[in-house]
Amino acid sequence: MDLSVMFFGADDAGADGGHAAKYDEILTIARAADALGFTAVWTPERHFQQVGQVFPSPPVLSAALAVATERIAVRAGSVVLPLHHPLRVVEDWSVVDNLSRGRIGISVATGWHSADFVLAPDHYTDRRERAHADIALLRRLWAGEAVEFPDGTGNPVPVRPQPAPFSPRLPLWLTSSGNPATWEAAGRLRTNVLAATIGQTRAELADKIVRYRAAYESAPAQPGTAERGTVTLMAHTYVGVDDTGARQRIDAPLLAYLRSYVGQTAANRAGDGRAATLDDAQLDQLAGFALRRYLSWGSLLGSVDTCRATLDDLAAIGCDEVACFVDFGLDTDEVLAGLHRLATLGKGVDG
Repeated sequence: MDLSVMFFGADDAGADGGHAAKYDEILTIARAADALGFTAVWTPERHFQQVGQVFPSPPVLSAALAVATERIAVRAGSVVLPLHHPLRVVEDWSVVDNLSRGRIGISVATGWHSADFVLAPDHYTDRRERAHADIALLRRLWAGEAVEFPDGTGNPVPVRPQPAPFSPRLPLWLTSSGNPATWEAAGRLRTNVLAATIGQTRAELADKIVRYRAAYESAPAQPGTAERGTVTLMAHTYVGVDDTGARQRIDAPLLAYLRSYVGQTAANRAGDGRAATLDDAQLDQLAGFALRRYLSWGSLLGSVDTCRATLDDLAAIGCDEVACFVDFGLDTDEVLAGLHRLATLGKGVDG
């Protein structure tokens, strides 16, 4: 099982040191993950919300991570593709690919929060279709193919992105929030999959992986793709000395994070509106329910033995990599201590 580090964070802008301190923390954790042999470091794209507020631009932060590390892969989890011109995505990530000497990867997301699309309001309604259609375009541009786009006069002009990437192949994932159709689309597109354990049962997740594998195997060969896709699952992670101590440390920060996430979801105008009417007590109740459900299955929260059993279970249903979500409110020293214990469970990592 490959183990990676995932950042997402729900941080208060008024916290000690402000956002500059948060970036220092990200760099510190990434360097430690690099030294400990973790597979990748993932950063998201988030806009205008408390959750993930320090992550508006994955390629900018990934450029810093690329030069701060030596061997760990530097990945976007995710790029909200309908918010960007595909040509600009390829150019930005080609820079990071050169800085990292070929260590990049990106997961394509369709986007979900209506507020994000103030950046591209005309792309919200058909965001899924746009994202899926542009995956083939990303591959063509990454391979150095000249593609026609309208210029400032409205006339088509062939353009080739610069700089040329360091790697001949662009590793691509498709981000899924849980819809089985997205898993099947990833298989047909021959991308990897980035998804979360939270919000679905073991049986539901196993079924989606089976659907993905079948779709991938039956899809026609596509340039720059592997024979087998990678299933990467995001999971909140803190490996403690024992189960009791670990859960005592994570209970309050994880509950606060989940409450913040519920509040963000309530602000999405594309929802059914019911969450927006919840009062503070109801939000607390929902967050508590989510925490209890998450502790029952799908997280890496507990002792080394408990987390090893979870990893074995995820491997048994077809997971290839776990992106360990570590920045949900623990302090840096606790995160680093947990990473050292977690590293003993990783494939090819010395304990």
